[in-house]
Amino acid sequence: MTPSPTPDTPPAPLTGLRVLDLATLFAGPLCATLLGDFGAEVIKVEHPTRPDPSRGHGPAKDGVGLWWKVLGRNKRNVTLDLSTPGGRATLLRLATTADVVVENFRPGTLEKWGLGWEELSAANPRLVLTRITGFGQFGPYSQRPGFGTLAEAMSGFAAATGEPEGPPTLPPFGLADSVAALATAYAVMTALAARTTTGRGQVVDMAIIEPILAVLGPQLLWYDQLGYVQPRTGNRSRNNAPRNIYRTADGSWLAVSTSAQSVAERVMHLVGRPELIDEPWFATGHGRAEHADLLDEAVGGWIAQHTRTDAVAAFEKAEAAIAPVYDVRDIVADPQYQALGTITEVPDPELGPLRMQNVLFRLSETPGAIRWAGRPHGADTEEVLSELGLTPADIAALRTEGAL
Repeated sequence: MTPSPTPDTPPAPLTGLRVLDLATLFAGPLCATLLGDFGAEVIKVEHPTRPDPSRGHGPAKDGVGLWWKVLGRNKRNVTLDLSTPGGRATLLRLATTADVVVENFRPGTLEKWGLGWEELSAANPRLVLTRITGFGQFGPYSQRPGFGTLAEAMSGFAAATGEPEGPPTLPPFGLADSVAALATAYAVMTALAARTTTGRGQVVDMAIIEPILAVLGPQLLWYDQLGYVQPRTGNRSRNNAPRNIYRTADGSWLAVSTSAQSVAERVMHLVGRPELIDEPWFATGHGRAEHADLLDEAVGGWIAQHTRTDAVAAFEKAEAAIAPVYDVRDIVADPQYQALGTITEVPDPELGPLRMQNVLFRLSETPGAIRWAGRPHGADTEEVLSELGLTPADIAALRTEGAL
């Protein structure tokens, strides 16, 4: 049995919502995780012999993939081969009890199995079918394999990231997938809100190439109106300066931002270059950006003479914006993260206590919670199918068919 919340836990805002997570790697499953964190009952459906590959991504402990412990949290796990008659029938039966289905098969795959929108909506007209693919459900690229890396390349993110004379740079983690997961969770809630008015579900079509493009800001408008293509600027900004990463006397790195004019002026006073404030170009972010070499020399030279602790303390006293460049060790020890409860400890029967990121945001009256970490492949199959009314003989027959 899956763990249950304590009796005095207030109801989470998505309590009563049932989500079927048919997706793999990574946007779809993460979308379902975000919903589960705030009370949705998420049933993770995996192939009997080909589980979600995220179970094997990255480091493992005692043969248990650690990434899955985060991505699979708050989910009940069943196995089901959707390409078999028994698997199809069981999925349709599950769909009649669900509010949301999340899938990321190549367009046409569910239709090939007789599980497309026509069949799912006939079984449950209130269902929201959420389809996440690299390039969307139609268009010339729709049948291509699509991953977040391709979205990071095609969105303009990589082209604008990196040093000016260096190559385009990809992030070392699933950035586009994560942005798409956040956007899809929003899309799902929007579709559910519409359902309260229309009484019917609908299809969410999410292309991973689109949300990351949306968060890149005004690049498209700049090009449309000015023909301007944003270049790679390293850690600098074309909109303001000083804005960079600077090394301290004890070998740490600090990030400085001066998006506000008043902050830029405070920094110049702090580093002993107040005369620069009187320069005509200093009055605008663009003007300062054009003199980034001079400003970086002033700020970087001052920071290079101070330790991380002393530099941060001086900037804080001057009410200027600064932050250390953290690795995960710093994050775990940081008092602000501790105060916010950003990192929480989750008990796990396989590995013992696990520290991981907490739910994404705090609600004052109906907070989310991590009820359990990712569970073993198929751990809840019999329990979930029994709740559907399947008998032990029914379940045995599905296993014989190879559907489970």
